[in-house]
Amino acid sequence: MLKLHNAMWPGVVGKGQPGTEPFIDLDTMLKMTADTLVNGQKFDGVDLFLSLPHVDIDSTDDDLERLADKVRTLGLEIGSCVAPVWGGCGGGSAMGSAEDRDRFCSMVRKSCRIGRKLRELGVRSSGCIRVDSSCGVEEWSDDPVGNTAKIIDTFIEASKIAADYGERLAAEGEICWGGMHSWKWMLRVLEGVAWPEIFGFQADMSHTLLYLMGFNSPEDRILPEGYDWKDRSVLDEAYFKLTSALRPWMIDFHVAQNDGSVFGSGSHDKTGRHCLVNDPNGKLDIPHYAKFWLCDDSGKFTGAVKHICWDGCMFSNACMMDPETWRNILGAMIQVRDVTGE
Repeated sequence: MLKLHNAMWPGVVGKGQPGTEPFIDLDTMLKMTADTLVNGQKFDGVDLFLSLPHVDIDSTDDDLERLADKVRTLGLEIGSCVAPVWGGCGGGSAMGSAEDRDRFCSMVRKSCRIGRKLRELGVRSSGCIRVDSSCGVEEWSDDPVGNTAKIIDTFIEASKIAADYGERLAAEGEICWGGMHSWKWMLRVLEGVAWPEIFGFQADMSHTLLYLMGFNSPEDRILPEGYDWKDRSVLDEAYFKLTSALRPWMIDFHVAQNDGSVFGSGSHDKTGRHCLVNDPNGKLDIPHYAKFWLCDDSGKFTGAVKHICWDGCMFSNACMMDPETWRNILGAMIQVRDVTGE
């Protein structure tokens, strides 16, 4: 059965910095997840952010044993993990200097080591290590071809590391990352790495909706200018084109909602706005469009993922501390699983 996970990083991303709300600690996020129940169904697990204040990227084996015990005691398991490849976390740009790229790969190595250890501890049976290019679109655009080539080279080196640890890397399709900000450029990166057994695509329903609209890459938009959101046949056609191109590469999936606008806070500026499932401005019929990613053209589940994860970055702390928020989210995820037949 397709497992249902909750992301822990919404307690960290866009928080804990001047002018933002404080972090929500991992223990609180885990408890809120474990306590959520909808028609007898609970979350099966969580996806982790491998950075403080949640999980120290330099965790010892003893630290990881304590983490595994904590998660297991709550009746949960661990799936995909986010590698802190950004400069502010000790990483570096995938298209930067040799030193930057070495730091990027160092964060991948540390993340893969954690992922493997959690598997050895029996608390992680599925998932991958998530990465991005750790560089902005504006700086990437100074030399699109040359910078994309550097990103591809860095991802290949990172993939060699992942393979050594028995891990896979998933590149996050999000418009704030250079070389990954457009579905066409994302596809070029995937085809450039050309290692589908190790390096794939992480599709987030919120972020990938903006691919259709051409944010940060107007020439690659699929939906027509002035599109009427009431005409779902046009959206279906555009979504089919997008998912047909990227689905063969997908190895990680985030259920999410988006209102079609760009939003961000903290270090994640100008990116997809994650909305609550019942937001009246949400543009996506979540189970309907999730099926485009999770099932082939005949409607059969592809089996590319063993679990799906909710991503709700940028929600207020008050919203995230409301149990009803998580019940609504879990309910939507159950609907997604139901449409896949898994």
